[in-house]
Amino acid sequence: MREICTRIAIQSDVDSIATLFDAYRQFYEQPPDLHLATSFIQERILNNESVVIVAEIDGYMMGFCQMYPTFCSVAAAPIYTLYDLFVLPEARKMGAGKALLLAAEQHAAHAGSVRMDLTTAKANSPAQSLYESLGWIRDEDFYAYSKSGW
Repeated sequence: MREICTRIAIQSDVDSIATLFDAYRQFYEQPPDLHLATSFIQERILNNESVVIVAEIDGYMMGFCQMYPTFCSVAAAPIYTLYDLFVLPEARKMGAGKALLLAAEQHAAHAGSVRMDLTTAKANSPAQSLYESLGWIRDEDFYAYSKSGW
């Protein structure tokens, strides 16, 4: 089995990540828009607003995760929100998702974060199984709300 390598993305990775990010957005029923995906990823990396970790086999980028630094007021400490995790369909079940999650955890710990949070679609049982196999605990105490349209 070939080795999966993970690393923090750099500016020269933007086009490759954008292609994956566009596919990720389509997974969540958004229309294809490579220009939007490229602009969004480029701004996050240029402005140091997120940490993007990529997974590669033999130099071929097959997945990524993106996490945002934030804070937990209750813990009075920094945390990360892992917002995006995507692996190409043809590369799934090879361990890339697990490698990305472990690299994200390592980065967060090294940065002094006390916790990581993530959400996923209720129907995304493969992702839920992966998270739980790595010790992530589903929140049964809080409801998530959102509002848009203003």
